[in-house]
Amino acid sequence: MQAFKSEEQLQLVQREEIDDEEELFQMIDKLTNHGINAGDVKKLQDAGIYTCNGLMMHTKKNLTGIKGLSEAKVDKICEAAEKIVNFGYITGSDALIKRKSVVRITTGSQALDELLGGGIETSSITEAFGEFRSGKTQLAHTLCVSTQLPTHMKGGNGKVAYIDTEGTFRPDRIVPIAERFGMDAGAVLDNIIYARAYTYEHQYNLLLGLAAKMSEEPFRLLIVDSVIALFRVDFTGRGELADRQQKLAQMLSRLIKIAEEFNVAVYMTNQVIADPGGGVFISDPKKPAGGHVLAHAATIRLMFRKGKGEQRVCKVFDAPNLPEAEAVFQITAGGIADAKD
Repeated sequence: MQAFKSEEQLQLVQREEIDDEEELFQMIDKLTNHGINAGDVKKLQDAGIYTCNGLMMHTKKNLTGIKGLSEAKVDKICEAAEKIVNFGYITGSDALIKRKSVVRITTGSQALDELLGGGIETSSITEAFGEFRSGKTQLAHTLCVSTQLPTHMKGGNGKVAYIDTEGTFRPDRIVPIAERFGMDAGAVLDNIIYARAYTYEHQYNLLLGLAAKMSEEPFRLLIVDSVIALFRVDFTGRGELADRQQKLAQMLSRLIKIAEEFNVAVYMTNQVIADPGGGVFISDPKKPAGGHVLAHAATIRLMFRKGKGEQRVCKVFDAPNLPEAEAVFQITAGGIADAKD
């Protein structure tokens, strides 16, 4: 009993340490204590900037584009923000402490969690690509529920935002998954905010509007399913390719900023394109859409493919801290689970 108690204490201490870390995200209202008037702060909020960390992620050129902010005002605002948030160098040890605030959210399958080093991690982008019915959206639905589990049950203890570009979100699918995890389906659905995007501009604006919600409530997961679909529709032909990639880069940059600013996990799905020029020696001439722009933005890239029956295989395609390996999981009525042989 004593050992258990000390372990519990240990967990509490760790938790407190992490709560101190949470203070890293400073609300933009604090600028008023540094001589910035409330009207200017309101203008920043209207532009979707709600934290000082978020403010420092914008260039001065961007900020002067906000109606009513002159260059002199922007300089003053940035100076004040620098006093509140340290944006300089930190030591490797500090960076390690900062990494402790990263939460890993279970996927529902132990084999898949082990492959990912504990689960889908916050403050980074996890991209899953594969053909249709390879399990990408099923994982998204399972994460909608598992993110709401308490942290000691490998959950994220937070809400979920879901941006759907393909019309594949099914709230009725959430119900059996919630029951599997022993949660109240109604409460789980209440903690999911959902938006259907129809154009790439709409998709971008939905991301801008998220900052307001995330600064007020504890979100732990943002799902974009799929990130590329609307870009493939709204931009056609080679002539518009450069423009498409630039707009895509802006969208991905926004996703990275949301992930790091609010310590949320971003899970995005991606489609595949046929690569007929792949040569004779490549057995599977398919590659992820979005090109290099998307490849560099995603922290962890997962390749999904169909296995036998309900089984699916996930392969780590690219990750800074994970070895290339595979895991087999299964799609069940209760979401993603370990494969049964």
